[in-house]
Amino acid sequence: MSGAGAHRALAVLCLTEVTSWGVLFYAFPVLAPEIAAGTGWPAAAVMAALSAGQLVAALVGIPVGRWLDRHGPRLPMTAGALLGVVALLGVASAQNLVWFFAAWLVAGVAMGAVLYPPAFAALTRWYGQRLVFALTVLTLAAGLASTVFAPLTAALAGWLGWRGSYLVLAGILAVITIPGHWFGLDLPWPQRQASGQRQPGGDPASVARGPAFILLTIALSIAAFATFAALINLVPVLVERGAGLGTAATALGLGGAGQLLGRIGYAPLTRRTGVRSRTALILLAIAATTTLLGVLTPVPALLAAAVLAGTARGVFTLLHATAVSDRWGTAHYGRLTGLLSAPVTIATALAPFAGSALATLLGSYAMSFLALGAMAAFAGALSLASIPPGVEHRRDSWQALPR
Repeated sequence: MSGAGAHRALAVLCLTEVTSWGVLFYAFPVLAPEIAAGTGWPAAAVMAALSAGQLVAALVGIPVGRWLDRHGPRLPMTAGALLGVVALLGVASAQNLVWFFAAWLVAGVAMGAVLYPPAFAALTRWYGQRLVFALTVLTLAAGLASTVFAPLTAALAGWLGWRGSYLVLAGILAVITIPGHWFGLDLPWPQRQASGQRQPGGDPASVARGPAFILLTIALSIAAFATFAALINLVPVLVERGAGLGTAATALGLGGAGQLLGRIGYAPLTRRTGVRSRTALILLAIAATTTLLGVLTPVPALLAAAVLAGTARGVFTLLHATAVSDRWGTAHYGRLTGLLSAPVTIATALAPFAGSALATLLGSYAMSFLALGAMAAFAGALSLASIPPGVEHRRDSWQALPR
């Protein structure tokens, strides 16, 4: 793939991922309280609509991954963008909770076609040996989605209300992502190379049934659950530990800065660690930082732990993005990543509710963070067995490319 063409696709995906994440995901928590207050629908039911959409996105990602392996991202990501616009128009016009849920289920189909996994698959094939560079740039850019769209959405809500806000956001999504995906992702799709010698069983179905893939999926799903349950409940645990609400909100923002630092540091980490040690190290870092948030009491120490937790969370995104290429190459990246991402996305969707329920069950947020830390540590231990034969000493993702 020519450098100029791949760089153009990367620039387009940076713009469309920021927009897609901002409009389809990060706008929702800003508008959810006003939706519940304005409609009289239960707040929990309103939040559940987004989780339902994420569950649909997890399932849709599997057939989308199969398509990507064969034909590339242009058609599914364009169609997903168009469907996202239609879904948001449905959200904005919802007159009852059933209608609202149905619109978010459609939005889930769109998310499955336009968020990270399809973009990761496209860049993995187009960038080849430089895939870690491309994925790092993309996730750094997309990490700005909340920074851009949370305040924008709040400003729109104050002016137009939640329905008007979603109409404007639907227009932004249409203007940026539909032409962006159609015209910006028109590069030739490189033919995948035979890589049976690098894949246990010689085909993706055999890989997906193998113990390494199954254990990897379980480990990343548990880690994702612990990571996002901790993120959603970060402000409550800090307040419980003695921080003021303003300080807790600041800590949440600092965690976002730590996330960017973690992503910047991922490429050097790949050069210095093997697949097995890198995976375990990152999951254990999630365990350690989550545990610290449950045991520390000095506010400065809690702020530092929040930054470290954000760093671990940021590097986890890239670990997930390169997990398949590190182990089985790129020939069936879309299909295998779709299968891997489905349970990870489901765990992420369940995390907000289950995390709060865990705090209630254990009697405090601090105890729930200790439990979440233990889960992440268990995931780290499981990950040690997620390496197929022959890749124990492989370091960079590009070394897993089929030759």
